[in-house]
Amino acid sequence: MVYLSQTRKQSVFPLADVKQHINNTLALCGKRRKILVIPPDISRYHSFGGDITRYICDFYKEHEVSILPATGLHAPMTSLEIEQMFGDIPKSLFYQHHPVNKVDTIGHISGSKMDSLTDGLWKTSWPCQVNRMLCSSDYDLVISVGQVVPHEVAGMSNYNKNIFVGIGGSEGIDTSHYISALYGIENTMGKTDTPIRRIFNYASRNFLKNIKVLYILTVIQTNPEGNNNISGLFIGDDEECFLKAAEWSQKVNITRLKEPVKKMVVYLDPLEYKSTWLGNKAIYRTRMAIEKGGELIILGPGLSTFGETQASDALIRKYGYSGTEQIRSMVEQQGELRLHLAIAAHLIHGSTDEHFFVSYCPGKIEKEEIERAGFLYKDLNSMLQMYDPARLQAGYNHIGGSEEIYFVNNPGLGLWIAEDPG
Repeated sequence: MVYLSQTRKQSVFPLADVKQHINNTLALCGKRRKILVIPPDISRYHSFGGDITRYICDFYKEHEVSILPATGLHAPMTSLEIEQMFGDIPKSLFYQHHPVNKVDTIGHISGSKMDSLTDGLWKTSWPCQVNRMLCSSDYDLVISVGQVVPHEVAGMSNYNKNIFVGIGGSEGIDTSHYISALYGIENTMGKTDTPIRRIFNYASRNFLKNIKVLYILTVIQTNPEGNNNISGLFIGDDEECFLKAAEWSQKVNITRLKEPVKKMVVYLDPLEYKSTWLGNKAIYRTRMAIEKGGELIILGPGLSTFGETQASDALIRKYGYSGTEQIRSMVEQQGELRLHLAIAAHLIHGSTDEHFFVSYCPGKIEKEEIERAGFLYKDLNSMLQMYDPARLQAGYNHIGGSEEIYFVNNPGLGLWIAEDPG
């Protein structure tokens, strides 16, 4: 059922209105005893998930509320990050997800069904794993909060991805990510019908049918001044709610260019982006807008590592973004990457296969490390002087009167596609 579907493309969606809509919907859910809230983590800071979680806590202030950020394979949120995103919500309400130690397998999708769902890409069974708090009889309402936007693995982010990846198990996450890599990022980004979404939808219908999950979904739009606003608010408990949000996101979050650009410059907010695991959104979200032989310059003042965990960081450093075929070959040879398929998928997604060049400008990673990982390196301070994010406007800019670049202030908020790939 869809409780709310509202969009505002030309005007700001006031947060006071957002709070009132949430209060009205929660009132319809009736009296509840204990509530589990699953919001996004700091990597989705601009989703307004922090504000919405505060509104939920305000509404249920006389109830017992637990908060489980959907970190998936990301690093757990620090105390400072919780303060930055969720304000004065007591830290005692927060729990940390762990994709190995805190999950239960609540079902399996058979190999034959996986064959059908993935168009023949995967023929072995898939474990449906979720954080065991989700299945606890202690909670009589689960509220999943998040932003719908084009996504490299699921096609469009959020909805039940927030469950099966955000608080999912490593085996299920690994397999789903690698299947998506095999399907191809160009076939996935911005689509609602993808193998991974089919898997998640099947799992929802068959393994979550006895769990009440209310989804509060936002679509974020950046205005010409560079400010992020809620453009759409969707609340419901089924796929229709997600499809409405996805349809709106496809309208406001996908930028279609008439022709590919020669030089793209992308800025990574240090609050959100501390690793190339997250920073490579700059590659995923713009790759279909860059011409063959072009250059992507990534300004990453907060980048200090490659992976979100020690294990992922070590494997990225070892294998690097070395190309789709090489990574697939190493997986097929039963190497250690076969035990870490999500990392293998990440390496494939971050490899441009020499279609264009990536110049990373990190704040806290050395030149030799960047080059060993398969990228070009450029000095951050020099590039910030040349391409100052505070002075650039979203879209086309002329630098020094002659050089034309295309600037993206936050790759996590959209998808850029050239209608004529060149």
